[in-house]
Amino acid sequence: MSFNQDFDQHGAWRRQFALRLRLLSEWLTDHDLMEAGVRDRLEQLHAQVKNDKIMVAFVAEFSRGKSELINAVFFAGYGRRIMPASAGRTTMCPTELGYDAEVPPCLRLLPIETRLQPQSLLDWRNASDKWERVNLDVNDPTQLAKAIQKVAEVRRVSKAEAAALGFWDEEVPDDNPLVGSDGLIEVPKWRHALINMAHPLLKQGLVILDTPGLNAIGAEPELTVSLLPQAHAVVFILAADTGVTKSDLTIWRQHLSVLGERKASRLVVLNKIDTMWDALSSPEQVQLQIASQRTDAADILGIPPQQVLAVSAQKGLLAKVHGDDKLLAASNLMEFETSLGIDLLGQRRKILSAVVASGIQSLRQETGRLVHTRARDLVEQVQELEGLRGKNAGVIKQMRLRIEQEQADFDASGAKIQAVRSVHLRLLKDLFALLSSTQLKTEVSELARVLKQPGIKLGVKRAYGRTFERLRTDLAQAHKLASDIQSMLEGSFKGLNAEYGFSLQAPTPPQLDHYTRELDLIEKSHLQYLSLGNALRLAQPEFAERLARALMSRLRGVYDTAVNEVELWNKSAAAQLDAQLRERRRNFSRRIEAVSRIQQAAGGLDERIRELESQQAELQLVDAKLSELTDHLQAVPEEQPASAVPA
Repeated sequence: MSFNQDFDQHGAWRRQFALRLRLLSEWLTDHDLMEAGVRDRLEQLHAQVKNDKIMVAFVAEFSRGKSELINAVFFAGYGRRIMPASAGRTTMCPTELGYDAEVPPCLRLLPIETRLQPQSLLDWRNASDKWERVNLDVNDPTQLAKAIQKVAEVRRVSKAEAAALGFWDEEVPDDNPLVGSDGLIEVPKWRHALINMAHPLLKQGLVILDTPGLNAIGAEPELTVSLLPQAHAVVFILAADTGVTKSDLTIWRQHLSVLGERKASRLVVLNKIDTMWDALSSPEQVQLQIASQRTDAADILGIPPQQVLAVSAQKGLLAKVHGDDKLLAASNLMEFETSLGIDLLGQRRKILSAVVASGIQSLRQETGRLVHTRARDLVEQVQELEGLRGKNAGVIKQMRLRIEQEQADFDASGAKIQAVRSVHLRLLKDLFALLSSTQLKTEVSELARVLKQPGIKLGVKRAYGRTFERLRTDLAQAHKLASDIQSMLEGSFKGLNAEYGFSLQAPTPPQLDHYTRELDLIEKSHLQYLSLGNALRLAQPEFAERLARALMSRLRGVYDTAVNEVELWNKSAAAQLDAQLRERRRNFSRRIEAVSRIQQAAGGLDERIRELESQQAELQLVDAKLSELTDHLQAVPEEQPASAVPA
């Protein structure tokens, strides 16, 4: 099965899950179970599945056939090349292909000159007026390919301008591009490109990141410390005839090896095996040569041999366009697509399934507590009314007075419940302060100051280490504070349960230790830039500023995610308490109403008991249906094959 088919099935599962989630939401609303905490859980689940993106990053030195591989896997249906893949340098700037339904099909290009300004790439994404825009006709392959050809555009600039943009360094002559006869240097015209098009795979959440060669990667720290770490799979392309070259190894060691610690799928592709198809060698000899190259590449890169695949993207594309099954088999392209589908989608589906299962379990618990509270109240009302059989009007009147007194006592206890809220909010305020952008800027200020120093950045590695130690300390304090709040909630809820008969249960606390591991990975991904080999590049003020912005952008993303998790936890606890307070007040109203009806009509007691028993039976059906709906949702990712899910 091809990657495209695998991804179609993954998309079908996501659509089916979203439909079932919407049906559950409507059912909960119809049965008056849509409390604030339940709504938050539903919205979170819906957002996680709807917005789930799968990013595949293609990384290679120039002229390894990277864009051709993208064409062969994703765009062969157009019957021609869509991404520029001619000889020489093609993709000159990082290019993202994705789909946003709110944006018309277009190519957006960020001018390279923005590198001279202080904003990060993330900031520029929100400044749509600064990008050059080219509309795309996705139904016209010729227009589409011609428009996308712009990502290969270059400018010729002086050495001074090339240095300011990060493409020239007098201290590292071996890494510099060639100087033309006119004394000018060729640099990319664009810093970043975004392609928005309604390709079937992109519509289902696939994002393709096409990166330029080593020189361009190294000059854009935000690419390697923000975009590449977000990728769920990285495809590293080598040339089959040359194997792992020095520049290939530099890219792998500096930018890709650390990604393995993130459990991202990494596939290495030995491309252009057709250059080894030699009429003077037997097919067996050719296969032995290819196998030898695969083994050598795996040894040099330090990965298992099965992670190195040998393909011919060009022949694979040609075979797909002309329907040549024999050539397609010889190209090994389908073997690559199968590996990509198994490694990437298998891993992604497993992660998403775990997240979904956890969210549904929390949703079931929160909704189940509401059902349980209502069921318990009904039992108490039936028992209370059964006790009135054969009693005279005076006893019934006394019962009404007693219920009204209970209601008054409960209303007067609001100060005690408010005290619980007050302590909770005070501790929560301290927790949010530790995760605030202000605190983050404070902790990173020393490193930012060192990076802004002119010339060689002495002590930058030490400042970098101290910065991450402080960040880890902050997160450890936040984790401890969250644990203290959890203990306080458990104690307070236990007391309220005992005193008022509630069924409060402290929600699962945020797992902030997970973000400490994120910090460790971010720290490692930046260390390459602080090495002695990069000292001269780091001495350039523009590069140091770009590195600082990339670091801050990445850290802010981690902190924002942690804050969102804390907020959901807080809302879940508060909504649970609010829901049970509302149910208790409704219960008092129902009890008083029942006694009033009994006082007014002699047959009112039996009638009211029958009504309550009918409500008990209905509530049992509601509870059974709730279990059925949530079990069905939870079973979708693993028990139902994707191929059985209707589109």
